[in-house]
Amino acid sequence: MSDAAADTAAEPPAAEGEEYRFPCAQCGANLRYAPGQTSMSCSYCGHEQDIPGACDDTRNAALAPLDLHEMLNRPVPESEIEETRVLSCTNCGAQVEFAPEVHSSECPFCATPVVTDTGTNRHIKPQAVLPFRLQEQEARTAFTKWLKGLWFAPNGLQKFAREDNRFSGIYVPYWAFDADTRSRYTGERGTYYYTGSGKNRRRRIRWTKVSGRVSRRFEDLLVMAAQSLPRRYVRALEPWHLTDLEPYNPSFISGFRSEAYTVDLRPGHEIARERMDEIIRGDVRRAIGGDQQRVHSLATDHANERFKHLLLPIWVAAYRYRDKGYRFVVNAQTGKVRGERPWSIIKIALAVTAGAVAIGAFIYIAEFL
Repeated sequence: MSDAAADTAAEPPAAEGEEYRFPCAQCGANLRYAPGQTSMSCSYCGHEQDIPGACDDTRNAALAPLDLHEMLNRPVPESEIEETRVLSCTNCGAQVEFAPEVHSSECPFCATPVVTDTGTNRHIKPQAVLPFRLQEQEARTAFTKWLKGLWFAPNGLQKFAREDNRFSGIYVPYWAFDADTRSRYTGERGTYYYTGSGKNRRRRIRWTKVSGRVSRRFEDLLVMAAQSLPRRYVRALEPWHLTDLEPYNPSFISGFRSEAYTVDLRPGHEIARERMDEIIRGDVRRAIGGDQQRVHSLATDHANERFKHLLLPIWVAAYRYRDKGYRFVVNAQTGKVRGERPWSIIKIALAVTAGAVAIGAFIYIAEFL
């Protein structure tokens, strides 16, 4: 790589509130991160520049989780805060970064028209980023395949959605939590037994009181730190392979957008605790054993709680059909998809009617033949 390219790729951080820019060493146009690569590319002249990688020691230190309670119980240092320009959506609540020259646009999550805010967003800096792996065309292919598989969709939806959809590559904010847990429980173990024989054979259950302890180490339990997508969508996009995380570097964001978190660390931690409790209850039921289980009490101690602020990549297609917004989301690392779709009431009614006629015909034939 040339000295000029190296100097450009290693451009110092932008000042607070200032846009990051990565000019091409050959033509001066803005470079974009190339999904699945370790370089940025120029869409005008085709020149590529490597994203400088840190040494292993520095990388491991950058990806180390932070102490949760220390962050919650003290003012966040200015060195750990960044300020960005965002457009806020009044429909889904997303706060998405845009270039300073953009004054109005559409929300990439729900296709609602949005205008620029009068201020900026201050938040804890991202600690790590999971770079895009899927190209936009791969996301479009998944979208087309998904559309073709829809049952009872309105006529013309496939053509309309293909023409109207706008794919946006977005880094979505997440909190990743670690914790060591030890839980004490009381409950009952249910064991089946049988009485009688033949037609009089009956299954009964015998309950036995039990108590005990279970422990679990949670690592990188993910909570989406935004409300732009329903949590059932977010969970459906899992798993994420976090072994591919890179220390936060604006080079990976170049050419994409990133969403600012709207779920702060404390409420994010509360959601994580709820998810931990669900998993621990499953551990308790397995520990109780038997054929059925009852959990009467559960008390959990949490230790060594730590967290990371991550940016994870998704492709989003938002389109409006008959004045209602629909979304299609792709995990830009694994290709896993989730989508919203309209239903044709007429097609459903016709199918129900046809089913009823078929059942009636079957009954008629069975009675008179």
